[in-house]
Amino acid sequence: MSSLDLPIRAATETAIAHGIHPDRCDILQNGSTLVLRLTESLVARVVQDRDGPRQGTEWFARENAIAVHLTRHGAPVIPLHPDLPPGPHEHLGYPINFWEFVTRIDSEPDSHEIGCTLLQCHDIMRSFCEPLPKLAIITESLSILDDRPLFPAATQQMLRDHLTHSIDVLNQYPHQPLHGDAHFGNLMNTTRGLLWTDWEDTFSGPAEWDVASIIWNAQILDKDHATVNAILDSYREAGGHVDEHALQQSLIARAAVMTAWYPILYPNPNTERKAKLQRRIEWLERAVVA
Repeated sequence: MSSLDLPIRAATETAIAHGIHPDRCDILQNGSTLVLRLTESLVARVVQDRDGPRQGTEWFARENAIAVHLTRHGAPVIPLHPDLPPGPHEHLGYPINFWEFVTRIDSEPDSHEIGCTLLQCHDIMRSFCEPLPKLAIITESLSILDDRPLFPAATQQMLRDHLTHSIDVLNQYPHQPLHGDAHFGNLMNTTRGLLWTDWEDTFSGPAEWDVASIIWNAQILDKDHATVNAILDSYREAGGHVDEHALQQSLIARAAVMTAWYPILYPNPNTERKAKLQRRIEWLERAVVA
């Protein structure tokens, strides 16, 4: 019996229970989340990491609620599938939600469009009325470090210090609903245009957090200042405000969050991932806080 048999069964049986009969089972992604295309238009996301830091379906419910709100107001996002209740669904112990299939195109996202579509999402999310946890991914990462010895003691303490300071600083700025994990992997260039996806980390915080998340790799790892400037310029030109101090603190917090989660997301990292992790740690060791 394959390790995928049970989560696939959970997704297909849930679809069938709602009157949809899968005619395929294409694996689009296989990680802590299993992504399956079950029909021409239906994609299932199944949480496989049931022993991870996040338990239950509360965080999945927040993702669904913000996705419904964004879709209803015409945001550039991949929609939940309209033929099933938003959920979240849970079957055989697996949290599941269902999305429309979109067709990816090969061309790279335009940097100006990234800034514009992110601001579109931010503008629409401001009217989202349901409560969201404040700075959740940062406080969650701090809890993980408090509970698990993931790094040598000095590195573990350095990450705690950065996260604690980031919470203090970012709480001083206006908060609004955010994507929470706005990196290039959660953007898809499609036949419908540039669309944002994967809202499971949504929380309340300064808009600069999402901006920092989308530019972090380009600015810190790749030194791709043209891409960074194009995203920032287009976000501002479309009407967005970016406070430089909040942005810098968000860059530090983002690096600390990604570092804290790395051993959980990649328990057996390859050489490239090990190198990226080390570069983040070294950057954080040099980062100046104010």
